[in-house]
Amino acid sequence: MEYRGMKKWRPFATMPEQYIGLKEIINKQAEVPQPLLTEEQMEQVNFTLIEALHTNKQVYLTYFKNGRHITATGFIQFVDSLGNLFVFIDEVFELKNKMRLSELINVHFV
Repeated sequence: MEYRGMKKWRPFATMPEQYIGLKEIINKQAEVPQPLLTEEQMEQVNFTLIEALHTNKQVYLTYFKNGRHITATGFIQFVDSLGNLFVFIDEVFELKNKMRLSELINVHFV
């Protein structure tokens, strides 16, 4: 007879599909709807973006992506109001991110 040692009992680990399904359900419950900005808030965001572009100041962005509010710090490189997009360089990874202006929730200087 051979001693097998202590084994952990994992009763629900036999169905990995269950974990995938539960993770999807939890992520769906954590989603929030995209907030609608008023005309005044949109003007303030545009003004701050343009000022940050010309003065090359660091900004703190809050934007909406995949049902979540995401915050980042970095620099604005390009703003196209007619094309509804802007280019943002992330401070941490120094990556260029193209985003829509409609996804933007809040912008302010650091």
